[in-house]
Amino acid sequence: MTQQPILNGPSSVRQFLHLKFGSLEHEVFAVLFLDAAVRLIAWEEMFRGTLTQTSVYPREVVKRCLWHNAASVILVHNHPSGNLEPSRADENLTQTLKSSLSLVDVNVMDHIIVGRGGTLSFAERGLI
Repeated sequence: MTQQPILNGPSSVRQFLHLKFGSLEHEVFAVLFLDAAVRLIAWEEMFRGTLTQTSVYPREVVKRCLWHNAASVILVHNHPSGNLEPSRADENLTQTLKSSLSLVDVNVMDHIIVGRGGTLSFAERGLI
């Protein structure tokens, strides 16, 4: 197993995500899988899209959560345009994943959008 980065707070999570996804020219949807003590088990780039969108399949996210035995997750996707504002589709996807994952007792802690200029947290915006 590869060594996971140490993510011991919101600042280190944001820095890690910005380094991984901030300069990509296509959309990516990733998941950080966390254990019951909110420690990182793994992170995976799950879906890759185009310049403006990517398709996300809740069934696949649920399967990976169960495979990792995750207690909670942080959802992540990037906006290559640099605009950090969540779209209506972003908000709907978050609610769909939150509902789907709650059926298997996995908590969605946050959904973070990454752009060239920084990150936006759904949790901090009250959208989770």
